[in-house]
Amino acid sequence: MTNLRTVQRIIASHATSDGDGVKISRVAGFNNANFSPFLMIDELKSDEKSDYVGGFPPHPHRGIETLTYMMQGHFQHKDHMGNVGELRSGGAQWMAAGRGVIHSEMPMMEEEQLHGFQIWINQPAADKMKPAQYHDFQSETITEFEQEGSGLLRLIAGSTTVLGKSLKGPLDKTGVPLSVADWRAKQGDTISLETASHHNAMVYVYRGSVKVDGKSIDEGQLALLSKAEQLALSSEAQSGVLIFSGEPIDEPVVHYGPFVMNSMEEIEQTINDYNSGVFETY
Repeated sequence: MTNLRTVQRIIASHATSDGDGVKISRVAGFNNANFSPFLMIDELKSDEKSDYVGGFPPHPHRGIETLTYMMQGHFQHKDHMGNVGELRSGGAQWMAAGRGVIHSEMPMMEEEQLHGFQIWINQPAADKMKPAQYHDFQSETITEFEQEGSGLLRLIAGSTTVLGKSLKGPLDKTGVPLSVADWRAKQGDTISLETASHHNAMVYVYRGSVKVDGKSIDEGQLALLSKAEQLALSSEAQSGVLIFSGEPIDEPVVHYGPFVMNSMEEIEQTINDYNSGVFETY
């Protein structure tokens, strides 16, 4: 194992829609062991209200965590447990669905722009039937590290070490150890992060182009990386990158719509529970 992570595979995001016709760019990795513990990354980006105005009406989840990060725009959450939260530009919100939650999500423009992400994270089998949880993290609570020549790193979840400085993000309640960061760089900026050598890691470029181990990753592409102790990035243009690292969950993944469980029998039970109103009793 080398000390520096290398690019193993590059995956292009694809255009799709979800909810009430919301247009998104998606990278999914439900059955890719190198993606774990992450399951899916959806990017919402638009200056046209018609692309997202219907939002995501009430719908259920079981067996996953969602991490929503809004770079520009607002995102309103409501769920059957009575939680109501409005995420503002630069902030994040986290939900662990556990045994079941029914919620709605409504994106809203700010200054005629909307740009954000929703990240699906798998829950270990031991957590899939625990009570649901929800937390908001507004922009001022996100941990930031900025240095000339290294750009701006915003750490949303977990912990990392950058240039010898240990950082900890506001979200530390995830089912397995993981980190999610947003790196914003000028052309020529470089950064190096320490990573747990047994964790999976990947980067998604949402603006510009960056290099990892000499390989270019362009806007709309995700790179799966090898296992190693360090991740080094260099920016080829003004760039924005989401950086993911996490402990893989070595368990079967069975995905059906908004539900992610470990077997088809559990999926069938989940569908029965939802249809019979069990979710609403939690």
